[in-house]
Amino acid sequence: MKVVALIQARFDSTRLPGKVMMDLAGKPVLQWVVDAATAIPGVHEVVVATSDEKNDDPIAQFCDDHKYSVFRGSKNDVLTRMAGAARAHKADVVLRITADCPFLDPAICGTLLRMLLRGEQDYVSNCDIASWPDGLDCEVMTAAALYAAEKDAALPSEREHVTPYIRSREHVFACQFLRAPMVGLQDERWTLDDPQDYEFLSRVAKALQDSGLSGIPNYTHILALLDSNPALAKRKDQAERNEGFTKSIALEDYKSNGYKNSDALLERAEKYIPLGAQTFSKSKIQFPQKAAPLFLTHGRGGVSWDVDGNRYVDLVSGLLPNVLGYCDPDVDAAISNQLNRGISFSLSTALEAELAERLREIVPCAEMVRFGKNGTDATSAAIRLARAYTGRDHVVVMGYHGWQDWYIGSTTRFLGVPDAVRQLTHKAVFNDLDSLKTVFENNRGNIAAVILEVVGVDAPKDGYLQAVQEMCRKNGAVLVFDEIISGFRVHEGGAQAYYGVTPDLATFGKAMGNGMPISAIAGRTDILKKMEDIFFSGTFGGEALSLAASIATIDKIRSKDVIKQLWSTGEKMANVAAQKIEKYGLQDVLSLKGLAPWKILSFRDRSSASAAAIKTRFLIEFMRNGVLLAASHNVSYAHNDADIAVLERAYDVTLEKIANQLADGSLEKNLDVPVLKPVFTVRST
Repeated sequence: MKVVALIQARFDSTRLPGKVMMDLAGKPVLQWVVDAATAIPGVHEVVVATSDEKNDDPIAQFCDDHKYSVFRGSKNDVLTRMAGAARAHKADVVLRITADCPFLDPAICGTLLRMLLRGEQDYVSNCDIASWPDGLDCEVMTAAALYAAEKDAALPSEREHVTPYIRSREHVFACQFLRAPMVGLQDERWTLDDPQDYEFLSRVAKALQDSGLSGIPNYTHILALLDSNPALAKRKDQAERNEGFTKSIALEDYKSNGYKNSDALLERAEKYIPLGAQTFSKSKIQFPQKAAPLFLTHGRGGVSWDVDGNRYVDLVSGLLPNVLGYCDPDVDAAISNQLNRGISFSLSTALEAELAERLREIVPCAEMVRFGKNGTDATSAAIRLARAYTGRDHVVVMGYHGWQDWYIGSTTRFLGVPDAVRQLTHKAVFNDLDSLKTVFENNRGNIAAVILEVVGVDAPKDGYLQAVQEMCRKNGAVLVFDEIISGFRVHEGGAQAYYGVTPDLATFGKAMGNGMPISAIAGRTDILKKMEDIFFSGTFGGEALSLAASIATIDKIRSKDVIKQLWSTGEKMANVAAQKIEKYGLQDVLSLKGLAPWKILSFRDRSSASAAAIKTRFLIEFMRNGVLLAASHNVSYAHNDADIAVLERAYDVTLEKIANQLADGSLEKNLDVPVLKPVFTVRST
C-alpha cells in the first residue's frame, strides 16, 4: 500500500504573493514543508502539487532544482489536481498538506496516518474540529475517497478545498478526528497567510535556530519557545482561521439535494422505534413528510449536516441545548479530560459541589441545588418538593413543563394519565393575573405551587412577575420559575436575574451543558432540604461527563460574554425576518415573538390558506434553502454573520413564494405533503 504526501502549493496569494517561496531562517517556506513531509513515518513519496499556470513556474523550477517530485494541474479545480497527482504517483493513501504550514509536525501527521490505516477509516484529520494550532493541519484519506469526491463533488467550494465533499458525508465515508491533548491550542496561529504571519514565523524560526535546535521542530518545541518568550507571539489583530475556506462557502452550498437517505433511514428506524425517533419534536410529525431531513450526522459551530450530505445553518440547536454550538472546543476538552478519569462513579465526585457553587454564585434563588438529567426531572422534582413543603396537592401551570403525569395530564396528550392526577393540575393564562386569581379562589388553601415559564411567546408585563410572587406568598404557594429554556440564555443568572424577581424554586436544563444531559433544581434552603425526605434519586444523577461539561459551559458563558452575543445575533436574525416579512406584505400571517435569544415564529390564517399550511410551506422552503428550523430562532454563540446571510436568503426565497401563492390562492393546493399538526399547543402564538 503506497502512501503519498501531496503538498498543495501555489505562488500567487491575495494577501501575501509568493509566500511559499519566501525565506524563513535561511530556506524557503516550501522547503520547510517538504522536509517535514519527508519525515512523516510511513510516507513513501512526497509530491508538490501546483498549478499549470505560468505564475507557478517558480515552484516547479524549485522542485526540479532540488529533485522534488512535482505534479501540475488545474489552478482552481484543486480537487482534480490532487486526484490527478494521486493517480500519477499510484497512491493508495493520500496525505493532504498545504504549503503555508512551515511548522508542520511529522509526528502528528504520522499519528493521523496510523489512525486511518489501523482504524479502517476513509478520512482522518486534525483540522476539521479546531483544537490544534492553525498551521499544523493535515488530512489523510484513502485514494478511493479522494477519487469519489473528484467524481461527484459539484460545489465550487468542494472543488477548491478538496475535502469538504468527504467531510460533509459522514454517512458515506468513515471519518475520524484527532483532538489536541491540551486546551487552548486552537488559539495559536502558526500558518502563513499575511505579512504579520510572516513576521511571527520568521521570529520563531530564528529563535529555534538560535536555540541550537537541529532538524525539524515538533509542536512542543515551539510551545516551549513561546512559553519562555511570550513576546514572540504578539500580533496586532486576531486573524480568522481558515478564512479562505469560509469565504468560499457560498449560498449555493446550502441548497438541498433531497432527502433520499433520510427517507430510507426512517423506514429502517420505524421497524423498531415508535415514530423512528426518541423525541416528538425531532420526529417525522414535526417536519413536512418526505420534504425535510430527519437524521443528522454531525455538526460544527452553528452548522449541521444530514445523512444526504445537505448542509444547514442549524436554528434548532438540539432543541436549545447547544448554546455555544456544536463541538465547542472548551466544553469538549472538559468532557475528554473527565472521560480519562471515569464517567459514573460508585460515590459522589467533587464536580457536584463545584457546579453547585457556580450556580450559587450566579442564580439569585440558588441557595441549594440538586441535579438531574433532563428538564422533566427538574420540574417534577420542584412539584414534589412544593407538595412536600406545603402539604398540598394541587398545582398551577403556565407553559410547557415536561412529560410527567402531573403536567402532561393537563394537555391533549393525556392518554395514560389517571383522571385523579389530571384533576390536581390547573392552567392559568400567562400575563393574566385575574386568571391566576380565579384558580386560587376556586382551590382555596389547596395550591402547592405555581410553575411558569418566565418568558416564551410573550415577555412578562411590567409588574406581572412581582404580582404573581405576591399572590403566591399570600396564598401559601411555592413559586417555581421554569427556566429550562431561559436559563443561561437571556441572562447568565436566568430570567429571574434579568427581570429582578427571585422565585422560591427554579429549574434549569437545556443550555446548561451545551448538549450534555443535565438539569438542575435550585432554590431556598428550607425547601431544598426536603430533598432529604422525599425521593428524588437516580443512578446517573452525578454522571461526571455532564457535570464537567456544565462547569465548562457556565465558565465560558461568564468569561466570553456569551449572553451579550446571543442577544446581538438574535436581534440581527429577528431584524432580517422583520424586513423580509414587511417586504412581502406578510405581517398578517407571520411574526416573531419573544426575546432576541429565542424568537418564536407565529403563523396565522389567511383567507386562502390555514396557518398550518403556511407553516408547512415555510419549513419546506427554509430547509430547501439550507436553514434547519422547527418553530423558532434557537440562537447559539457559534452563529455568525455568514449564517445570518444564509438565513436572509432563506427568508427572501421562502416569503416570496408564500406571498405569491397566497395571492393566487394556490398555497394549499400546491402542497404535495400533508399539512403539519402540532403535538399539542402549549404557547399560544
